[in-house]
Amino acid sequence: MKKIFAFTLAEVLVTLGIIGVVSAMTIPTLMQNHQRKTYVTQLHQVYNLLSQAFLEYTNDKNALNLHEAGLTSSAEVRNFVNTYFKVVQSCTNFTDCFYDGKYKNMNGTELTNGSYWAGSSNAPCFVIANGASLCFEHSKYHTSSGHITIDINGKAGPNVAGRDLYFVTYYSDGTIDEDGIPPECRTSGTSCGSGKTNAKDVRTAVGASCATRSDAKGCFGLILNNNWEMPY
Repeated sequence: MKKIFAFTLAEVLVTLGIIGVVSAMTIPTLMQNHQRKTYVTQLHQVYNLLSQAFLEYTNDKNALNLHEAGLTSSAEVRNFVNTYFKVVQSCTNFTDCFYDGKYKNMNGTELTNGSYWAGSSNAPCFVIANGASLCFEHSKYHTSSGHITIDINGKAGPNVAGRDLYFVTYYSDGTIDEDGIPPECRTSGTSCGSGKTNAKDVRTAVGASCATRSDAKGCFGLILNNNWEMPY
């Protein structure tokens, strides 16, 4: 007679129990990592769209930089965005394009109202075809830099700084970086601040409190420093 080998019911239940415990421990982490990658992918797409648009605008104007090309007024920003992006909504104030409630930090505290976006009630704000919302600084257009508030998925959640909300600086040469980095620091390593000799050091310093800041600054720089990975 042949012997038939099989698992007992107890062995099957123990195995299923182990699988269940391991899954319960690992799936949340996997889901969080997937969500982080999704946020970064959406942010990188917006970054690339902006960088390409700045380059095309400068070339089309036969200029050396954005300021020389004429990106120096609210009206010209509107013309720039409408020309180089597919705009699905143009807004006269921030809450028309962005979440109309309170944005929060990753620790759950509310951001200071108005401190995390470029401009005021008549800032040029837009929703573009990929669903992202952009708001450009309007009060003054620097010869060397300006500001953009980005919500990578518009009014949709989570509406949290460092997840779907970012505040960035664009420079006259068309590059985009963390806010608060002087152009001299980026190009020559000077004027970076006490003890800092390059832009990466500034990003690290500003980003050290990105999870608790009231102005949505810092997290973008950490993502740049970590080669488009979300390290927080």
